[in-house]
Amino acid sequence: MKILDVAKLTEMFEGGFKNLSANKAMIDSLNVFPVPDGDTGTNMSMTMASAVKEIQNVVIDEPSDLFNAFARGALKGARGNSGVILSQIVKGMCKTLSDEKQVNTKAFAKAFICAREVAYSAVTKPKEGTILTVIRFIAENAMGIANKNSSFITFFEQIIAKGEEILQKTPDMLPVLKKAGVVDAGGRGLITVLEGYLKVLKGEEIAEQVDDMTATPAPILDAFGDDEHDLDNIKFAYCTEYFVINIKKHVTEEDVEKLRDKLMTIGDCVIAIGDTHLIKVHVHTNQPNRALYWALQLGELDKVKIENMLEQNRELQKQRQANKKPIAMMAICAGDGLSKLFKDMYVDEVIEGGQTMNPSVEDILNAIEKINSDNVIILPNNSNIILAAEKACELTSKKCVVIPTKEVAQGLSAALVFDPEIDIKGNEKEMKKAFRDMKCAQVTTAVRTTQLDGFDIQEGDIIGLDGKKIIAKSDSVKDTAMTLVDKLADEDSEIITLYYGEGVDKEQAEELKEEIQEKFEDCEVECYYGGQPHYHYFIAIE
Repeated sequence: MKILDVAKLTEMFEGGFKNLSANKAMIDSLNVFPVPDGDTGTNMSMTMASAVKEIQNVVIDEPSDLFNAFARGALKGARGNSGVILSQIVKGMCKTLSDEKQVNTKAFAKAFICAREVAYSAVTKPKEGTILTVIRFIAENAMGIANKNSSFITFFEQIIAKGEEILQKTPDMLPVLKKAGVVDAGGRGLITVLEGYLKVLKGEEIAEQVDDMTATPAPILDAFGDDEHDLDNIKFAYCTEYFVINIKKHVTEEDVEKLRDKLMTIGDCVIAIGDTHLIKVHVHTNQPNRALYWALQLGELDKVKIENMLEQNRELQKQRQANKKPIAMMAICAGDGLSKLFKDMYVDEVIEGGQTMNPSVEDILNAIEKINSDNVIILPNNSNIILAAEKACELTSKKCVVIPTKEVAQGLSAALVFDPEIDIKGNEKEMKKAFRDMKCAQVTTAVRTTQLDGFDIQEGDIIGLDGKKIIAKSDSVKDTAMTLVDKLADEDSEIITLYYGEGVDKEQAEELKEEIQEKFEDCEVECYYGGQPHYHYFIAIE
């Protein structure tokens, strides 16, 4: 597909919304700012819901009708900082596309460039590491991609790849993201919209979890990422927002700019966007009366909302204090299955790390500080992470204990005996006992040719390790795993646990489990999905 008509564009706009709506909970979970906008995905989804509702409620005779309605609907329904910026991205894209005779990839590249300009101009102090960075990087690469690709499927695949590339760098731009160990939520939302466009172009189904578009909620412009809203540092107490409607005949777009300039003299986080038909305003100020008075010179006020952010912060601090745990646990692992197992054992924070991806001292320290407890037990689960964990403990004012787990299975066993009713020292003693007699092994693929531990290893061989020692080798994952268990299990063994990861599916893991159970009939054999990279199996024998 090289040219997009109105029907396909409409379908794409709706698909972008559907994909965003289906993933809004995931995007919400990425938000790291304390108050009040912990709902970036919801805000962006509702913004797009309003845009889609608008195009469904107008008669579209010309392409410009579609673009004008979509941009207008996005502005009307814009919620939250990311929602407002998304509406400006939509405005810039639609402004360009409505002027094009035909919508090809070069036209869309121009639209991305205009989207960047409009989005940046809407924010008084643009901050890198946000949705703005993602649209900027996409815009910078869009024309080069369009010049080489007339196919929209290839064009959007490469655009999304560029967006994902810069999104993964946002934690390096914003310390608050790095501290929380997440990428920017708004940036993820934007890419999710573009992924929806691509799914439509490919004819793929999009999961149905769509917001109700029958209602038009009052727009909510939440706090900016520029402001972390610490009680000790907050300068402007009142989050003030409103629409200006029924604008007076003498008002020009220049008057909107003048209103923005005035608002900047009494506060921060200023947005004043719109035209001679509708203006949307957001400002943090200590003088909401003046913010309202100036707007009244331009037209009527609608959906006025003034929130006391100081009081919101106080309530948040009360809730945090009420939910504070006497002792918390933190684990380090790689693999979504392993992460879930730790969380099922009431581990409060799981950060990604393991072989080939050891977290830094700063990464571990940031995770410690994030936990809502003054006492933290750390399960490093890798011999190369224990020292970094100990150094992180030296840099925090919290009381921390590192349980020297060298394997994930050891960490899971230690977490299992955690008792919130006893003190941190008592837990340290019991948790160290939990894995004292455990035997741990791993099955992986050799990445180089060598001779080691009496084995002639070829790249690609399936090898079995007891700690750092190779004790098995074959060309089969199952055969190597069986050899490992044969060598490590004895008459005292009671439980054999398999955690399967990269290169192994559930059926294969269950088959291995049954074979081990048949051979070691006096043992209890368990099998869990770990999802760990690089290692086909982690094996624990107790």
